[in-house]
Amino acid sequence: MTLKVLMVVAPRNFRDEELFTPKKILEDAGVKVSVASRGVNEATGAVGARVNVDVDVSQANAADYDAVVFIGGAGAAVYFNDPVVLKLAGESFSAGKLTAAICIAPSILANAGILQGRKATSFPSEKGNLVSKGATYVSQPVVEDGLIVTAVGPQAAGGFGRKLVGKLTR
Repeated sequence: MTLKVLMVVAPRNFRDEELFTPKKILEDAGVKVSVASRGVNEATGAVGARVNVDVDVSQANAADYDAVVFIGGAGAAVYFNDPVVLKLAGESFSAGKLTAAICIAPSILANAGILQGRKATSFPSEKGNLVSKGATYVSQPVVEDGLIVTAVGPQAAGGFGRKLVGKLTR
């Protein structure tokens, strides 16, 4: 059975390496990766890379995937209070699936209510939000707490990808 991962990116200004580095690591491990975004057929990264969007977030169903991963970059802020995206994160977590986020995207998990009482990390700008939503902030590149994996930013993209593969293939 092929493992399937949904990677959610902002329509514009996602961090290129936070998508492409873990995506390649996952695909090299035999995982089928689909990309979701809102309202576009092609999303554009902060550094200019483009990626085809396989599914609109409004049509994405956590039950169809083994993991849902939220990619950071300044553009990810459009999802911080997006009820559809927060519901997707909550459904992934509630269904016992790997739920992950990197850079500023852990605020999506925090705002969805799933970091309460859990260890997590994020880009430093989001530390206050994570703590205010009940997370225990850990200053490490990649933090794992059960089926939640968070990472600090672009420099952690490789470790983030390897951690996702490790959790999925256990």
